[in-house]
Amino acid sequence: MLLQASRLPRGWLVVAGLILMVLILCFATVPELAGWISGSLWGLFIVLPLIGYARVNQFVVQERYGKARRWASILRWFHPADGLLEYPHLLNGLELAQKGRLAEANQILGQYQTQETATGKTARALLYRISAQWDDALIWTSQFVESELLKDATIAPVYLRSLGETGNLNALLEAVDRVEKWQRGNVRTLSLGRLYALAFSGQPALVYQLFNQALAGSPEETRQFWLATAEMAAGNGAIAQQQLKTLRDRSDPVQQNAIDWRLAHPCPISNTPLTHASQQILARLCTSIHQEARYGSRSGIKAKKYRATYALIGINCLVFGIEILVGGSEDLFVLYRLGALVPERVLAGEWWRTIAATFLHAGTLHLTANMVGLFFFGRIVESAIGSRKFLLSYFFSGVGSMIAVTLMAQQTGSLDQLTVGASGAVMGILGVEVAIQLKGWRQEKARAARERFRLLLVVIGIQFISDLITPQVSMVGHVSGLILGFLAGMVLFQPEIGK
Repeated sequence: MLLQASRLPRGWLVVAGLILMVLILCFATVPELAGWISGSLWGLFIVLPLIGYARVNQFVVQERYGKARRWASILRWFHPADGLLEYPHLLNGLELAQKGRLAEANQILGQYQTQETATGKTARALLYRISAQWDDALIWTSQFVESELLKDATIAPVYLRSLGETGNLNALLEAVDRVEKWQRGNVRTLSLGRLYALAFSGQPALVYQLFNQALAGSPEETRQFWLATAEMAAGNGAIAQQQLKTLRDRSDPVQQNAIDWRLAHPCPISNTPLTHASQQILARLCTSIHQEARYGSRSGIKAKKYRATYALIGINCLVFGIEILVGGSEDLFVLYRLGALVPERVLAGEWWRTIAATFLHAGTLHLTANMVGLFFFGRIVESAIGSRKFLLSYFFSGVGSMIAVTLMAQQTGSLDQLTVGASGAVMGILGVEVAIQLKGWRQEKARAARERFRLLLVVIGIQFISDLITPQVSMVGHVSGLILGFLAGMVLFQPEIGK
């Protein structure tokens, strides 16, 4: 967190610095408790707020402001910096506005809007959004230096939308292009900027795709509003106006204000054609969205696409239950009877152990670590290459890594060693994902693939260090599984160049 100081609010940095100081102090005074004390503080004041506010933000995206307020009311006491103490009051203002109690909402938000703080800026931005006063919002945001304006995750979305709502399409696209660089780590701000740029540029298909990716979970009314806006900007004004009028009857007061503004200021508001630079920016946005659907988190994929991953997790857990029933998961004789890999027995013809051993685990921690890895990387890879290729890669890597362990044991004379676990298969799935991202980077020049490829290299580096300092881990199994998975990914995955 300290290394990313320029991108994080000051309060988070203060908390991170204090926890680091506590760790150093405890290490000097009570080293046997240093990890427990600093780790507890880290979990309480860093991990818990991060997870909690991710949930709050999810509720905000879904416009479930009541639930977001209740969560924020509890979480603010764990991390009271950077305006989080007042955040529940702002959410309460949105909740009241959504219920039609606009006067009360304005009163709550109005008491903060004159403050020159993050809370004050947020309150003022929300007031403009609730009342759809986009001309006034543009005047207000014009007082800020644009470089600082676009780096502010609170004001930037209001500024970008006000540009689109008032017909400054070229300015909007140029600003979104700069936001892409300055807000790279802020998925919500990036997504809103892209939404406004695509909707006001008349790109309904890409707006639809965006709502199935980064903005998945948004209310259906919000989705329909922006799709109608995109249709209007694309020249289908009559159809869009009818859709908006129908939508207005079942919308909350805030949405009704937005619809009234749209009907009074139909798109395209400005007849100014796109400049060459704006056309290039729009083309890059379209390419980025397609590439991120292919190489990003793939959050829009439906759960049914993960059937093979969930099936493998279920089988591993079922086999672990059998281990417990017949004598214990850490009993070497039990593992041997159920099919643990013993190189001497495999070379004697018991080849089936190379398969059975991938479903056996020595202890709960061993199982949990592998299943967490499979849950995370398995879903990503399965959504990219499909269930059949995913299963092929999994068993190719898992069984192949067991064969590699057997051959290495033959060379070193350790023929009686016992090996179990899905680690080789999971590392193989990680290798497949590395191949996918490398292909996306080299062949499609996808920025999302380049960034994820670098992140994967960090993950592999951490895993390699962990293997070196953990005697029980089979380094041969992990490395061979990773290599085999990478080779499988290079063969099975084909980029959509030119599409």
